[in-house]
Amino acid sequence: MEAFVGTGVALITPFKEDLSVDTDALANLVKDQIENGIEYLVVLGTTAESATLTQDEKELIKEIIKKANAGRLPLVLGIGGNNTVAVAEELKTSNLDGFDAILSVSPYYNKPTQEGIYRHFKAVSEASPLPVILYNVPGRTSSNVLPETVNRIARDFDNIIGVKEAAGDIVQAMKLISLVPGDFKVISGDDMITLPMILAGGKGVISVIGQGLPKDFSDMVRAGLDGKVAEAYRLHYKIAPSIDLIFAEGNPAGIKALLAKKGMVANYLRLPLVEASESLTSRINSFVESF
Repeated sequence: MEAFVGTGVALITPFKEDLSVDTDALANLVKDQIENGIEYLVVLGTTAESATLTQDEKELIKEIIKKANAGRLPLVLGIGGNNTVAVAEELKTSNLDGFDAILSVSPYYNKPTQEGIYRHFKAVSEASPLPVILYNVPGRTSSNVLPETVNRIARDFDNIIGVKEAAGDIVQAMKLISLVPGDFKVISGDDMITLPMILAGGKGVISVIGQGLPKDFSDMVRAGLDGKVAEAYRLHYKIAPSIDLIFAEGNPAGIKALLAKKGMVANYLRLPLVEASESLTSRINSFVESF
């Protein structure tokens, strides 16, 4: 399958009780993704609690994932921020050996105009030695990268090869797909509308639930890409209740609770995030038991 088509997974960072990085659990999680049909891995995204990791921990996580992956799946590294000069400098100076692309979030908190977003990604494009996937997630950034802006970026910067579109708006996603060049990848960043986006012309997903239910979710995505609509929707409706559950109290609290129930990680998060409530954990556990 073409690179960055299908199911990518935004990996969590497992922690031990003392909140140090659980390197064994992380390596096992990577192997589980590979064995169950995931097409690529996203490292140090939001789901990894990157905002709470030290630089040394980030380097450790990169090395653990690269070693466990052993070149089997493409790796995408999250590098983004709201200080354009700092993002460009990080792209120029980071050790990117073993990585195949960058996932770079639109600037958060500053709330730039569409022109500001365009110029930010111009700087990212010029600085990055690897292909870049733009990340639009208005619920976290407080600014929406409009389809017209993504299209402008796609046509002006050859090394920006796709967008993780996580506005949660299927109408916006369809407009985006209709505007961008045919080789520009529109990738769902919203698990619940992944299948409709694929059937509208999207290329897959960067998923959270995918790492908890990798076989069924990646099977659903492949069925959608292959035009096997009935089979894809059968899997979608089987999985859908878990998507509502894992995001009910924010990410990655829900997916960590699900993975903990499966015995893959210990259920620890770093402040300001906290573990899922007892009520939600109970509902997640019931879902896993009945799945």
